[in-house]
Amino acid sequence: MHHLKISRVIRLPLRMMHSQRLLSSSIPDVKLFIDGEFVQSQATQWLPVHNPATNEILCRVPKATSAEMELAVNSAKRAFESWSQTTVLSRQEILLRFQQLIRDHMSELARMITAEQGKTLSDAEGDVTRGLQVVDHCCGAPSLLLGESLGNISRDMDLYSYRIPLGVTAGITPFNFPAMIPLWMFPVSIACGNTMILKPSERDPSTTMLLMQLLEAAGLPPGVINVIHGAEDAVRFICEHPDIKAISFVGSDKAGRYIYDTGCKHGKRVQCNM
Repeated sequence: MHHLKISRVIRLPLRMMHSQRLLSSSIPDVKLFIDGEFVQSQATQWLPVHNPATNEILCRVPKATSAEMELAVNSAKRAFESWSQTTVLSRQEILLRFQQLIRDHMSELARMITAEQGKTLSDAEGDVTRGLQVVDHCCGAPSLLLGESLGNISRDMDLYSYRIPLGVTAGITPFNFPAMIPLWMFPVSIACGNTMILKPSERDPSTTMLLMQLLEAAGLPPGVINVIHGAEDAVRFICEHPDIKAISFVGSDKAGRYIYDTGCKHGKRVQCNM
């Protein structure tokens, strides 16, 4: 079954990323990824994704509706109940399969980055490779998640510490490294037993969507990662939603300051790389 899934990804690498519904403009739509399904957005606002070398419009990305973003969080919240209880070895097994799938699809990912972000093909491959190194690291989760203990710290008292999952997390990523930076975030989160809402840059979203296909083929359960699209409204939603417990952000100073201030005001753990 695993091989059948992989072959499907190879055969139809763009099938789920772009809607098959032909619009009058014949420009494909980037889909949302909610509860393990690639979903056509009902958004009324869409943004064009350009090839920076030719200015050709490659596809259009939705500004997800509030209802769609709420569905994504609810999916992640439900999935956390079971995912947080999986063994670390089970999570490691999925990441090991994902690691190999990235290697197998390196050229597809690199071509997608070149088309939407504009890097040379060699730079795009480096983008993927740097992200893959984080996946490699996360495959060591059984050792990385070890707790600590100290016996006889006081009379009749021993000390134990455990690393436990936090809950629903979120990642907000920039346009300049569309593979590397998402791969900085979601493998670490899911390896630790968390679930995640990922919002890639609206300027080059398709690399993230291809990574979701690979995760699906690796056997990640539905809802563990959900992908929403948008701009300021999506960022505000993530920062203010009470069920999102932590945010990781990479991007501009202005956006980072807003995310840090707003997220912290709403009781979240926030990490910003500006």
